Amino acid sequence: MKHVLVIDDDAAIRSLLTGYLAQHNFKVTGVSGSHRLAPILATDNVDAMIVDLNLGQEDGLDIIRRISSSSDLPIIIISGDRQEEADKVIGLELGAVDYITKPFGTRELLARLRGALRDRPPTRAKTERRIFGFGDWTLDVKSRKLVYGRLKEVKLTAAEFNLLVALLNAPRNVLSREQLLSASRVYDEEVFDRSIDVLVLRLRRKLEEDPSRPKLIRTERGAGYFLDANVTIEDKRALALPARKAQQEVPDHEKTDGTRRN
Repeated sequence: MKHVLVIDDDAAIRSLLTGYLAQHNFKVTGVSGSHRLAPILATDNVDAMIVDLNLGQEDGLDIIRRISSSSDLPIIIISGDRQEEADKVIGLELGAVDYITKPFGTRELLARLRGALRDRPPTRAKTERRIFGFGDWTLDVKSRKLVYGRLKEVKLTAAEFNLLVALLNAPRNVLSREQLLSASRVYDEEVFDRSIDVLVLRLRRKLEEDPSRPKLIRTERGAGYFLDANVTIEDKRALALPARKAQQEVPDHEKTDGTRRN
């Protein structure tokens, strides 16, 4: 079942779209703005997005710019107020695949959404090439290696690895138990709400100097957990230069390409 994320600050339209798409065998999540994007994208597989340009205090183009810079998700713009050609051109150049002006028919939106999903290019699987850095730790996603201080490798179970990646994808964003359960599930095995607490405790024992006083994986009482650290992300493809050329142009101690700090 394809998962579609609808971003619109109009509750009536958001409800209409989520209800209609759900009737046509889509999993649909509706949000009013970008404040919930990081936790959702970190823990759920999203296949497409529908974004309104006018979101109260936010500009939908900013969301499209951020998502398109790191994802191949097909994005469909919907807009009632901004129908100028310039807005359409900017939206499409930023990475959106389609632009629909309000009012529009739900059947038309459904057809365009199916077309966007059908035409979606093969995923570049960026996350599989990433190396996360946080504190003295590094996590190579492709090899699944967690290393402390570049020397000590710490073994992770599949569920612990999935949980850590979810936290690293949304640093300092509180993730609910339900989101973390979804992210850490392995082979669709049955998991329960309290098991996430046990999983967090196991991960803390491997990461924290004092697991009883955690500094990395923090608890937000009544809400969930979050990673309290600056996270760097290195994309291996950015360093894929011939060895000799890389040494000449970018000394190892000065390499910064492909790295960003959240």
